[in-house]
Amino acid sequence: MTTVLTPASPLTAADRCDRCGAQAYLRVVLLSGGELLFCAHHGRKFEPELKKIAAEIQDETERLTSVPATSDDEER
Repeated sequence: MTTVLTPASPLTAADRCDRCGAQAYLRVVLLSGGELLFCAHHGRKFEPELKKIAAEIQDETERLTSVPATSDDEER
């Protein structure tokens, strides 16, 4: 997925996928001015179409595999 780093605010647990309602990890800012939010699954599924209509894509899917900084050494 092509990613543009923007000063947009980070996605939170309150941000939900517009397709299925799961937690959103991608924000797609459209050329037309709107925005769409997607979970990682639907972001990958619609990637070819999104690239055609996106001005920016904020991709935070790396958060799905990262270990929280506050975790114990055993969890890392």
